[in-house]
Amino acid sequence: MTQTMKNIVESHVYRLETPYQFKVEKVNRHFSENEVVVEPSLASICHADLRYFTGSRNPEVLKRKLPMALLHEGIGTIIESQAPEHQIGQRVVIVPNLPGYLLKHTEREDCCLSCQSEASENYCEQGAFLGSGYDGIGQSRLVLPSECAIPIPPEIPDEIAVLAELCSVSYEAILNIAQSITMDSKVAVFGDGPVGYLTAALLHHVYNLDADQLTVFGADESKLANFTFANCKMVQSTDFKNDINLDIVVECTGGTFSESAINQAIDALNPKGKIVLMGVTENKVLINTRDVLEKGITLHGSSRSTYKTFRTVINAMCDQNYQRTLRKILPQMVNEIRNELDFYRIMKEAEEHRSWQKVLLQFHW
Repeated sequence: MTQTMKNIVESHVYRLETPYQFKVEKVNRHFSENEVVVEPSLASICHADLRYFTGSRNPEVLKRKLPMALLHEGIGTIIESQAPEHQIGQRVVIVPNLPGYLLKHTEREDCCLSCQSEASENYCEQGAFLGSGYDGIGQSRLVLPSECAIPIPPEIPDEIAVLAELCSVSYEAILNIAQSITMDSKVAVFGDGPVGYLTAALLHHVYNLDADQLTVFGADESKLANFTFANCKMVQSTDFKNDINLDIVVECTGGTFSESAINQAIDALNPKGKIVLMGVTENKVLINTRDVLEKGITLHGSSRSTYKTFRTVINAMCDQNYQRTLRKILPQMVNEIRNELDFYRIMKEAEEHRSWQKVLLQFHW
């Protein structure tokens, strides 16, 4: 076999052509030095995947990004390696945020202005993101820079490791205000959905915040019942202007509730308070800028994470107590995917029956 043949691998790709329409394509992927070929095994569905699947993104965005393979939360097994530190058969977490300097095999300083500042690599102008205009995990062979395939320690089972992407996004967001968290800080998470749960869980297990410091605000009592490690309050019965005093808020609501959550946070924050915005909405929201100015509030936006963040999260996931907390968000069953019809069916069910728990996909290629 020639060297050229060794560096080509065929991938069966479940591409979303248009909303609700998948097509299977065979694509030759080239891989070279310091890259690995991963066979995805387990993935989970993100709301971002459903927005593409249902066509609820802006039509101009859909036109620019489709067709593509969906999914960016997942793990797999290395089947080819051109990196000495990665072995065939190794389980890895897939990092979807691919910096341009890794994709183009250049030095960091030769990439963009963001990459030249290590703290800003998350905003690389020449990079790519799986399942966002770049073929994602919904394919049989995924070529990745070796840095973006994070080995999974044996003590972390697959179903916990697949949550690493969401947890890493939470960790990356909290880094914006981490130095402000003290033993006296009053911290709150707005949102009782999966993002809110995983963010609050990370604050509890990684930053050691208990119910005396950590409050979760939500609108659904049944969802809040899962946050046993935090002080939980219903937004409908809370006087944010007079009864709540917070130092830090992480907003994880998104959608139509972003506006009310952000303004409630502004009401509840002490002077010089901080808000981390994680909730994604397709629409612009109105916020009370007068109180932002008068209180000196700082707003930080965050939505992705880097491969370095993944390593920190994977290390944290080795803790058995953290794993027990994470298991609450796992479903009782895993969906088997053997063809594009299975994929379509599960995506349609996920759209029609929005669950608090994650939807997991087990691929059989």
